[in-house]
Amino acid sequence: MPLLRQAGPDVLLTVHVQPRAGRDEVAGRRGEALHIRLAAPPVGGAANAACLTFLADLLDLPKARLSLMAGPRSRSKVIRIAEMTVAVAADRLAPHL
Repeated sequence: MPLLRQAGPDVLLTVHVQPRAGRDEVAGRRGEALHIRLAAPPVGGAANAACLTFLADLLDLPKARLSLMAGPRSRSKVIRIAEMTVAVAADRLAPHL
């Protein structure tokens, strides 16, 4: 599965989340996923919420445009970014890879 793929008017972003890290940061790529380190623990959905907030800030989008599509209990997740193209998403992520 590629890092970014178009799904109608939306983009699907594959991420690998490492919870309980020292700080929130992009750690590059891990295979075909964006590797994200988050300080939040994987308890009660805290890491999922932190992931969406972190990505919204990273992509300069409102958090409401991001949603978790797959992997709520896994480190591998698929995030839906509403109303975006792969080209725009790749451009915004490029400085962090």
